[in-house]
Amino acid sequence: MRILGLDPGTATTGYGVIDEVDGRLTAVTYGVITTSPKLSPSARLQIIYQDLNQLIAEYQPDAAAVEEVFFGRNITTAISVGQARGVLLLALANAGLPIGEYSPPRIKDAVTGYGKADKAQVQLMVRNLLDLEETPRPDDAADGLAVAITHHQYSRYEALLE
Repeated sequence: MRILGLDPGTATTGYGVIDEVDGRLTAVTYGVITTSPKLSPSARLQIIYQDLNQLIAEYQPDAAAVEEVFFGRNITTAISVGQARGVLLLALANAGLPIGEYSPPRIKDAVTGYGKADKAQVQLMVRNLLDLEETPRPDDAADGLAVAITHHQYSRYEALLE
């Protein structure tokens, strides 16, 4: 099974693609979709949409997962992240992919075993779980991989319940 994980953002959207073969997880690719703050909001969303469609076409995932928006103190940031998240969900739905959605604490719990883990702990576990030589950079790419790992964990659990 190939899973695409996404960490939404208007300036930087992290992504990670993992494969699961016989219970072993491997990283296929990871990185970020970036947009310039000089562009209009609609142009930035269009770039995210187009780049995600290219990723889907190139890597042919079987499923996808997106991090849910965490509402902190900055409502303006939350709104723009929500817009980027909507574009991601649209592209995934148009591709006919099953989509999982996970909160930041659920992702941290699935990857580290502790829902309040810090970013460094999550990155270390992503590196270990995928047997990577280096920690994925930038942080958003590691987060995309963490979302994909989380979807794998929850999908496996749901399959056992069936």
